[in-house]
Amino acid sequence: MPFLPPHDGPELERFEHPLASRYASKAMVRLLSPLYRQRVWRRLWIALAEAESELGLPVTKAQVDELKATQDAVDLEAIARHEAALRHDVMAAIHAWGEQAPGARPIIHLGATSCFVTDNGDLLIAQEALTLLRRRLQDAISALSAFAAQWQDQPTLGFTHFQPAQPTTVGKRATLWIQDLLLDLEDLDHLIRTTPVRGVKGTTGTQASFLELFEGDGAKVEALEQRFCEKVGFAAIPVSGQTATRKLEDRIGQVLCGIAASASKFACDLRLLQHLKEVEEPFESKQIGSSAMPYKRNPMRSERINSLARFVLGLMPSSYQTSASQWMERTLDDSAHRRLTISQGLLAVDAILVLFRNVASGLVVYPKMIEARLGQELPFMAAEVLLMEAVKRGGDRQDLHERFRGAALEAGRRIKAEGRPNELLKLLAEDPAWAMTEAELAALLDARRFTGRAGDQVRQFLAGPVAAALKDHAPADEAAVRV
Repeated sequence: MPFLPPHDGPELERFEHPLASRYASKAMVRLLSPLYRQRVWRRLWIALAEAESELGLPVTKAQVDELKATQDAVDLEAIARHEAALRHDVMAAIHAWGEQAPGARPIIHLGATSCFVTDNGDLLIAQEALTLLRRRLQDAISALSAFAAQWQDQPTLGFTHFQPAQPTTVGKRATLWIQDLLLDLEDLDHLIRTTPVRGVKGTTGTQASFLELFEGDGAKVEALEQRFCEKVGFAAIPVSGQTATRKLEDRIGQVLCGIAASASKFACDLRLLQHLKEVEEPFESKQIGSSAMPYKRNPMRSERINSLARFVLGLMPSSYQTSASQWMERTLDDSAHRRLTISQGLLAVDAILVLFRNVASGLVVYPKMIEARLGQELPFMAAEVLLMEAVKRGGDRQDLHERFRGAALEAGRRIKAEGRPNELLKLLAEDPAWAMTEAELAALLDARRFTGRAGDQVRQFLAGPVAAALKDHAPADEAAVRV
């Protein structure tokens, strides 16, 4: 039977969204809060009223001043009461503000349609949210860059298909994660730079209502939109229906998915490395890995990144369905969906990047484990080096190649079937054709000679593309958003 108390209380009447209460930052939650949304709407209405007043419409300076004086005094309870009666969120906001600014009440929303505030407002909030994500993305890049620089020359076993491959360095592997983030940063910068607002378009995008207000003067209608855009700081999309094209949200979703995918790749790699006991995510002194197995150090932060990323990646298909199913100049079946996808996508990616920075800033490396695993595999990978040295000592390259192959197969069999260490060098030393002792063979296996230009690649990468991407880096600030 359900575990409900005898009497329901207020605590059972509310649902807390885990993205807001558990995962995302306070800064992002504030940006997407109902209070902030209402304040953005009021900013838009003031910009419209100011532009209309400047162009000669019957909107007085006193009315604009009254709107400015009350713009921060948002009464969410009053808005909720009006919406319960009117069944219209925008009209509820207008009525509530009209009660606070009675002198300006007649001119609020003059000539506009609901999408004037909903679309313009959503796009303005998205721009602020994307700017916050940009700082968080740079935070992650910066943290990984410090890690890559610290371990740029540390040889480690490379993996392809998660099978032993040629060595690389710990720092070089980190540059692969950074490279993905740099591409995401490029996409994000393009999105921020090119995302427009809806502008001042009227009920079906024809600006007919504003043309009426200006008595047929199309030049003044164009001037109105231009002034409005200057006041809000963004250009308007050239044409729209009642709504701006929903493909604008698709573009936002694409970038969010790109960031989520990059973070998830990093987290997957780290989980594999933690299994190998080579690199671990941070683990607090009192952190518990398991309620039943107290010895465990689970990579829970990386797993959370993967989980949140999976959620973000699942949003895109439904976002495309919304843009694909819009009818003519507009249809309202997008409204509830957009409220969910845009906000949840921004909250989730914010949470992912907060985690990313936290993990990348506290990575723990175990060089001895890395060296032991590399040492186990390196004799197999050193075939060409060993062959060349043996040829220099008078050996036959083709004969030596076959002898190496046979010894390698036997060494591999002993490792897998008998659980023995890699005895390849011992087997080669026992073969007179190699004319070298085991110590002489081992002396040729300096791991650094097998990592190619990995260290130099790290240094050039950090000094070039990474430094350029971080030149304007200002760490994300929780106080950046004031409500």
